[in-house]
Amino acid sequence: MNKFNKEERLCSKKSLDLLFKNGSSFLLYPFRVTYYFVAEPHLFPAQVVINVAKKRYKHAVDRNLIKRRTREAYRLQKEQQLYPNLLNRNELLLLSLQYVGKEKYDYSFFEKKLALAFKKLNTLIAAHENN
Repeated sequence: MNKFNKEERLCSKKSLDLLFKNGSSFLLYPFRVTYYFVAEPHLFPAQVVINVAKKRYKHAVDRNLIKRRTREAYRLQKEQQLYPNLLNRNELLLLSLQYVGKEKYDYSFFEKKLALAFKKLNTLIAAHENN
């Protein structure tokens, strides 16, 4: 289950508009995490889009490197840290990971920061359930 399937990618223009207009976000450097729950049928509990600004990184090789490192960290950590809190819900989590950092970091840095982002997201999800 350590795959990153097409169904886990957020590609729908309608869903992206919904996420960025109505979603909540927080900043955990170097990521801005935006999330939103929708009630629709789904195979996976979350769909994610990974974004690196062209304004900050002019060269495509730099943007692609950052996206690859983020995607790999997400792929390896989603099962243990993100999905357990989402499996009992009937909602789909739309998730955006925007890289706002100013430097290119090692993969281990991405791994640590994404783990912290998932922890914060899990506490926000738990708070959302209690309301």
